[in-house]
Amino acid sequence: MRKRYTTADLSVLTRDEARRFVPRGDGDPQLDLALAWELLYRLEPELYDRLVSAERLHPGVLGWLPDEVERIVEVGAGAGRLTLELIHRAGEVVAVEPAAPLRRLLDRKLSRVDRRNRVRVTHGFFDDLPVVDDFADLVVACSALTPAPGHGGEPGLAEMERVCRPGGRVVIVWPNHLDWLAAHGYRYTSFAGEMFVEFASYEEAAELTEIFYPSAADEVRRLGQRRVQYELLGINPPRDVAFKVMAE
Repeated sequence: MRKRYTTADLSVLTRDEARRFVPRGDGDPQLDLALAWELLYRLEPELYDRLVSAERLHPGVLGWLPDEVERIVEVGAGAGRLTLELIHRAGEVVAVEPAAPLRRLLDRKLSRVDRRNRVRVTHGFFDDLPVVDDFADLVVACSALTPAPGHGGEPGLAEMERVCRPGGRVVIVWPNHLDWLAAHGYRYTSFAGEMFVEFASYEEAAELTEIFYPSAADEVRRLGQRRVQYELLGINPPRDVAFKVMAE
């Protein structure tokens, strides 16, 4: 990922995106991995979708999420890894995603499965959600929120809480920085069991680990399997959530 893009690719970012993701105006994706991911979303959304399609959420997480609520807001919806699991949980789902290519990709997916048009895909950032106060019963982000200002931070967490109604839940699926979230009143739960990244084929496992997890690529090729343990890739499996119930 650090070698995939150069400073010449920064032109793909809008002014608002550049202000958030390249705050000094001189970012280099070969030195800034978070910036390289932002370029991936905009330059190669299908490649990103191939990766996240293999990173399936733990069934316990999906079973734990609220069901039969009135409204859901998902922030950083991406290619729809979680969005597609939310369709039948609410009468209305607002999927907020800043990267236009990912919004288009998600719209195409939803056109095939969202027959009742429950999901509205819209542009927005963590720190500027296009939703009124107390709008949703569930406000959720999956593998998107971090303490960094451009990717949520204090303003983003405050925005998620602003649009959640009293008694509703703000949920971070597959969280990192647990101490930061705990300091903001978030509780934590995790679900046990062995988990694998489920690539479509061994060939895809070899290709994508070479791009995204190069330190594990030789071992993946040696094993010759499409199912790869998260531990081999050096990342935590998507088996956990951090959450806060908003005061009534």
